[in-house]
Amino acid sequence: SMRNIMSRTEEVLKHGSFGKLLLNLSLPSVLIIIIMLIYNIADTYFIGQTGNPKMISAISLSMPVFTVLSGIGTLFGNGGTTSISIALGEGNREKVQKITTFCFFGSVTVGCLFFLMIFAFTQPLALLLGADETTLSYTVTYLKTFSFACPLVLFSTAFGSLLRADGDGRTALLPNMTGTISNIILDALFVLVFHWDVFGAAFATVLGNLFSCVLLIFLIFQKKTHLIPKAKQFTFAAEISVPVLTLGLPMALSTVIGSISNTLQNRMLISYDANVLAAQSVAGKISMIITMMILGFCMGMQPAISYNFGSKNYKRMYQVMKQTGLFTIVLGIILTVLTFFNKDALITAFIDDQDIISIGRVFVIAAVIVGPVYGIYQLSQTFMQATGKVSYAIFASTLDKFLVYIPVLFIMNYKFGVYGIAFAHAVTMIFTLIITLSLALRWSRHIKTTAGQNT
Repeated sequence: SMRNIMSRTEEVLKHGSFGKLLLNLSLPSVLIIIIMLIYNIADTYFIGQTGNPKMISAISLSMPVFTVLSGIGTLFGNGGTTSISIALGEGNREKVQKITTFCFFGSVTVGCLFFLMIFAFTQPLALLLGADETTLSYTVTYLKTFSFACPLVLFSTAFGSLLRADGDGRTALLPNMTGTISNIILDALFVLVFHWDVFGAAFATVLGNLFSCVLLIFLIFQKKTHLIPKAKQFTFAAEISVPVLTLGLPMALSTVIGSISNTLQNRMLISYDANVLAAQSVAGKISMIITMMILGFCMGMQPAISYNFGSKNYKRMYQVMKQTGLFTIVLGIILTVLTFFNKDALITAFIDDQDIISIGRVFVIAAVIVGPVYGIYQLSQTFMQATGKVSYAIFASTLDKFLVYIPVLFIMNYKFGVYGIAFAHAVTMIFTLIITLSLALRWSRHIKTTAGQNT
C-alpha cells in the first residue's frame, strides 16, 4: 500500500503538467505562507484592540523568538523535504525513513531545549530583546506562556513541510489551517471576552500549535506511513544529518539574518522620525505580500526539481524550471502593477494618516519595484537548494539580507538620507540577482556536463 500511495503522488512529480504542479505543489505552499502571515498578525491585532501600547510592544519584542523558532523549524523541514524528494527520485525508501526519524528527534529535542531555556531565563531574555521597566512584566508573561509551544512549533513547522516531499502539497494545508484558525478564534475569546490579555494571546498560540500537531500526527499515521519516525532508524550518520541540516540552512539563515538587518534598518529610520518607521513597516508588509507569493510558488516547485534531479531526468527538471521562471516573471509584473496603482488605498488600509501616506508612497514604490525580477532570484536560489548545491545556496541567501544589503544600506543612507534607505533594497536586489543568477548558471553547466549524453 505504501508503494501505491507513493506512486500516485509521485506520478505528478514525474509527468504532471505545469498546471497540475501548480495546483498540487505551489498553491498549497502559497496558502501556507499566507496563513503564516495572518498568524503573525493575529496576536498583534487582538492585543491592539485592548488599546494598551505596552502590551503591543511586549508582543513585538517577543517576535524574534518566534522568528528564530520558525527558522530552526525550516532547517529540519526544508532540509528534510529536499532530502526526501531526492531520495524518492533515487528510489531509496529506507533513506526516507532515516531522514524522517532524524527530523523528528532533531526538531523535538531542540524544541524542548528552547522551552527549558526560555522558561528558566525568561527575564534576562526579555531584557535582551529590549524590554524596559514598563513592558518587562508583559514580555515575561508572554514568553513564559509561549515557551510551552516551542516543541510544538518546531514539530509542526518541520513535519508540515515534510508532508510536501512526495508532491502532495494539499495534505500539508490542513494542520496549518487548523492551527491558525483555532489560534485566531481563541485569541478573540481569551483576549476580548476573558480579558486574559498578553497571557491569553500566548496561550491561544500554544493551543493552536497543539491542535495542528495532533492533526499532523493523525495524518501521518493515516496517509503518510513513510513519515512515521522509527526509533531504531535514528542515526546521526553524516549521509543523513549533513544533507538535512545543510539543505535547510539557506532558508533558516535568511530568516534569522533577515530579522537582524531589519532591526538595523529600523534603528536607522527611527533616528529620522517615528512616521518614517511607520511608513516603512507598512511598505514592508505590502511588499511582503509580493515576495511571499513568489517565494511560495518557487518553494512549492522544489520537490519537483529535487525528484527529477534525483532520478536524473534533467530534461523534465529544466522544463519545470523554465515554466516556473516565466510564471514568476508574469506574476511579479502583475502584482507590481496592481500595487503601484493602488498604493494609497493599501497604505490607508494599514494606517490612515496623511503624513504617513505621503512618505509611504515612495517607500511602497521602492519596495515593489523589484517585483518583476524577484522571481528569477528566488528560482535560482530554489534550484541550487533543490539540487543539493548547498555552498552556493547558502552564499546566495546571505547576499540579499546581509552581505550586499548592509553596505548598500549605509552608503544609501549616507548619500541620500531617508529615501536612500527606502531604495536600498531595490539596489541590493540588482547586485544580488546578478551574482545569484551567475552561480545558478554555473551550477547548471556543471550538471549538464556531468550528465553528458543524458540531456
